[in-house]
Amino acid sequence: MNLVKPLLFVLVVSSLAHVSLAKTPNVLFLAVDDMNDWLGCLETTPCAITPNIDRLADWGVNFTNAHTAGVFCAPSRAAIFSGQFASTTGCYRTATYFYDHPQIEPLQLSFAKSGYETFGAGKLFHHPAGAIDQRGWTEFFLRNQSQRESGWPLDSWSEETPFPDPFPNSIYNRGQEITGGLFLEWGGIPNAREEKMADTQRINWAVEKLKQKREQPFFLAVGIYAPHFPNYCPQKYFDMYDIDDIQHPPYKPNDLDDLPPKIKKIKTARSRIHQKLEGLDAIEDAIHGYLACMSYADAMMGRVLDALAASTHADNTIVVLWSDHGYHHGEKGDWGKHTLWERTSNVPFIWAGPGVARGAETDVTTSLIDMYPTFVDMCGLPQPHQKLEGESIAATLADPATAQDRSVYLPHMNPGEYAIINRNWRYIRYGEDGEELYDVQADPHEWTNLAGRPEHDSLKAQMRALAPKTFAEPGTKLNLRRNLVIEGETFHWEEK
Repeated sequence: MNLVKPLLFVLVVSSLAHVSLAKTPNVLFLAVDDMNDWLGCLETTPCAITPNIDRLADWGVNFTNAHTAGVFCAPSRAAIFSGQFASTTGCYRTATYFYDHPQIEPLQLSFAKSGYETFGAGKLFHHPAGAIDQRGWTEFFLRNQSQRESGWPLDSWSEETPFPDPFPNSIYNRGQEITGGLFLEWGGIPNAREEKMADTQRINWAVEKLKQKREQPFFLAVGIYAPHFPNYCPQKYFDMYDIDDIQHPPYKPNDLDDLPPKIKKIKTARSRIHQKLEGLDAIEDAIHGYLACMSYADAMMGRVLDALAASTHADNTIVVLWSDHGYHHGEKGDWGKHTLWERTSNVPFIWAGPGVARGAETDVTTSLIDMYPTFVDMCGLPQPHQKLEGESIAATLADPATAQDRSVYLPHMNPGEYAIINRNWRYIRYGEDGEELYDVQADPHEWTNLAGRPEHDSLKAQMRALAPKTFAEPGTKLNLRRNLVIEGETFHWEEK
């Protein structure tokens, strides 16, 4: 199996930073799901085998201190496409900003208004029915007709997609059951069935789009579900790893003891998943499944990058790769996302192409919500109706060495809960339920909460001042069965 880059990609991408932005650039918008920073180009431990993402980093700008705009899929993606945080839209737990705020112009609509053809596929928005903002797409790929007639759900794991045998695969190989359902599932699928996987089909569609000649600039967005659980992928990606060599991330006993009492209680309950895996001696096995799916995701991204390199669009296409949020594997007792800690917030974020420096790495703090205003700058998009709450990083992309650090904001799942993050500090506030403060340079694992120390009162006040002064109420709770109205191959939400 050869997952190494073809020479063609190297030759083409090496010249991209020198292409003038005088010609309207295309955009290739690549999303992965639940992928943390275990990339080869970020030199972490554990470290996934990701040669294709690594080569993109080699020819662009790799942000090592990038953070999500929401603590799980729905609010993160809502913030990216709307350009506004949950504290403004109310999408703390939901994705349907376009229901409560129809005046918001999503990212793809801004591209369409600027003369771009817009193509989308896969997990760009949240995955349930009714979560995709349909406005502004020239074409949105769905794998089968039933998806178009049921509100555009992703259905990444459905009857026609391959599953491991046996299924479910949650019976651990020592004969002990880990969990039911698809959460924390991992297992290999026959290699011969790779082309039947939902993510592979989405990637193949994007590849075909890149082969076509176009007179208009294009915005091609493709999102894949991997490495989101269940961690099912072709067996060959599992075989890339020796289970005996897999290391788990560092853990600290009693790591939750210095949290605010209410938060400690909540996080202690969540830590039971990790404790069960520890009891089964299954942590490395679970990480093996996640790493395998990271390598599968990397291979899929490689297909798209190879297609771009071989296309007529190679010298005039901005590429950005991002993950909607990170993922815990037992750090701070957690397994998953939804937190305001580093393991949830830190994400892969890589840019390449015209207007982007070549082969640079920077630790300036940035946020995924910065993408919308950056595209406004780099692609000449019209300012949307709503105020964009991120900052353009176009100047940083052009010259990362001169970029200044800044603090970024990350809302949690309830009004008044948030983190303020910069290169040196992470301040977390849970409304009236307590706070945390970490010196991330001296304490990168966030093991020592400094919030109770009076010498940091002034710093906490400065960071609190960067948070919004008001917080929107949570958005309307919509029910799939009651509020989603199917109209042929489209849908809309209505209150009943």
